[in-house]
Amino acid sequence: MDTAQLTEEELRNSLKRCPEQAIEAAVKFSSSRDPELVPAIVMGIIERFVEPDVRPVLREGNDQIRLLEDLGIDSLLMVEIVILVEETLEIHIENEELRNLRSVGDIKAYLDAKLKGLPLPTSKSVLSFEEVAAVMPHQTPFLFLQEARINGIEAEGIYHISGDEPFLEGHFKGNPVFPASLMLEALGQLAVLFMLKSDNPAFEGKVDSNSIYFVSCDGVRCHKMCKPDDIMHLNISLKKVHAPMAQFEGTILNRGTKVAKVEEISLVFELEKTDPESVS
Repeated sequence: MDTAQLTEEELRNSLKRCPEQAIEAAVKFSSSRDPELVPAIVMGIIERFVEPDVRPVLREGNDQIRLLEDLGIDSLLMVEIVILVEETLEIHIENEELRNLRSVGDIKAYLDAKLKGLPLPTSKSVLSFEEVAAVMPHQTPFLFLQEARINGIEAEGIYHISGDEPFLEGHFKGNPVFPASLMLEALGQLAVLFMLKSDNPAFEGKVDSNSIYFVSCDGVRCHKMCKPDDIMHLNISLKKVHAPMAQFEGTILNRGTKVAKVEEISLVFELEKTDPESVS
């Protein structure tokens, strides 16, 4: 569906709750179509919709800021943002294209390509449960990743608590609660998957799946409980690698609300041994 061009008055009225600099940039863009104005416009539109306490984070201008984890932008809020972006920039955004937008930098790169008629940036595809299970040393019923995505130094995963997990019968009687220790386990498993599937050069080779073991975690905070039918959105970010140890930080969200945070998860690993006879 084509978007209709707004008059300046309509544009200002539509963006009236956005920062003034975003409104002025939108007015200039309407006549000039200058893509350099787009970041200010879009950041202003996002600022309008996010909670006041995260707006200072957005204003930092860091392209690594994550839409869900750092700004609390869930799928419903994203729809509202997209509608106003479409109207303001006079473009149409396909729902399928939104799946690749995970950070502020993703949005900027996507819109820049869209407006310039360039190929849209692509991100790492989603790994299905079967693909995750094929490489992980953890297996059902002790695998707490149902799908995952690896992008740069980060990985995202999802685990839907079905309520049929055997341990919920005793944790707790008549009031099933997903154990906090298994929340940490889920984050650790996502870190393991990152080590096995990422091509990050910091590991200096292919990690042996049977060599990865937990060492420690620090700065653990659990803010909410997770119960049956909740969906845990897991995120880990690589902090540093100093073989044989890799360190990550992680967060868990449920419906856009922070459930748990770990400042540091440490794992040890070994690289797969290369057969000297296979090296020419």
